[in-house]
Amino acid sequence: MNPPRSEGYVRMPDAEFEAILTRAAEEGAKRALADVGLDGDEAALDIRDLRSLVDCIRLVRRTAMQTAVRMITTGVMLALLAGIAIKLKIFGGGP
Repeated sequence: MNPPRSEGYVRMPDAEFEAILTRAAEEGAKRALADVGLDGDEAALDIRDLRSLVDCIRLVRRTAMQTAVRMITTGVMLALLAGIAIKLKIFGGGP
């Protein structure tokens, strides 16, 4: 039995349409995962490993930024202390 047509459109029950959409979405997701090599029995483990790797990259980036800020702050503080020492002539006699 063919679905009823109305003005060139095919009409079908909502439940059947939802089932078709669900099946198409599942097949599309499977194909997309297969295209990037994330299919098979090890796929869940691969995804967990990728997430772990991304978390590590974020940690390294955050740590690098913190280290850079600390180094710049330390450099500025040392420059200020050196300037004060020179101004107060702490490191030896001068004229």
